[in-house]
Amino acid sequence: MGLNSAESLLESMIYEIEEYGLPTEKYHNHNPSLQNLELIFNKFHVIARSLKNRRDKQTPLEIKDEYDLQYLMKALLSLYFDHITEEPPIPSSAGGGSRADFWLKSEKILIETKKTRESHTDKKIADELIIDKERYQSLPDCKMLICFVYDPDERLRNPHGLEKDLSSSNFKVYIRPIP
Repeated sequence: MGLNSAESLLESMIYEIEEYGLPTEKYHNHNPSLQNLELIFNKFHVIARSLKNRRDKQTPLEIKDEYDLQYLMKALLSLYFDHITEEPPIPSSAGGGSRADFWLKSEKILIETKKTRESHTDKKIADELIIDKERYQSLPDCKMLICFVYDPDERLRNPHGLEKDLSSSNFKVYIRPIP
């Protein structure tokens, strides 16, 4: 019985690798917190879509705006992280205060979320991310800033380019789903 289970598990893993590929970056990353976040980000769209289909005419959960996005993200972050602070205050810069969406204090990771909409072009998203990067990177207790951009309608023309151009060692951009 144990061999049958193992064989079934291996077949399932082989199928997923053949279907979705084997991202090399994921396996060179030895940061478990970042690996858990990547798993959440990579599965976010699948989970959000599954919540739209409810039985017996129950009201579905739809991600219509950034508040809905943050609601689901908080629940998913709770799978791996015990101490999640929502909207931690950020010291003011250039006369204006700000709030990030989530603070993983133990991991020293700040998470900002965005949802694309009709007025969010590639340039507008890039400009917002650059401002976020400048605003948050000087925080003393922040080792990493992560921006998760949810683009369910695939409005962004060049998500791969945005991720690559804007990400650095302490600033990661994840745009999902990515075609």
